[in-house]
Amino acid sequence: MNRILADDRGNATILAAFAIAALTSIIVIVLYLGAAVVARHRAQSAADLAALAAAIAHAGADGEPCAAARDLASAQHPPAVLAECRLDGDDVVVRARIPVELGGLGIRDATAQARAGPV
Repeated sequence: MNRILADDRGNATILAAFAIAALTSIIVIVLYLGAAVVARHRAQSAADLAALAAAIAHAGADGEPCAAARDLASAQHPPAVLAECRLDGDDVVVRARIPVELGGLGIRDATAQARAGPV
């Protein structure tokens, strides 16, 4: 029995396997975190552009400001969904969301809010 415990052949292989598994897990987490950050930036860009489109439509009385915001948000790549659009005096406030897949956490939404209006 003492001889079995003293035999250390193969320990480096097991240690390397654990190191590779740990490194792979870290890489996967970083990739999903990067996807979430990119989706958040895309949602913010979509919200900013939709708010500007709605403000232009509202200031020019060219029709429904929220319809203009919805059309522009859905034209983004990937398409954004307009979660909220409301008038706040002369300003237009919009909130956009973009779905992002986070592996085991499922599909979550990256959301962003923007406000635009006359200066």
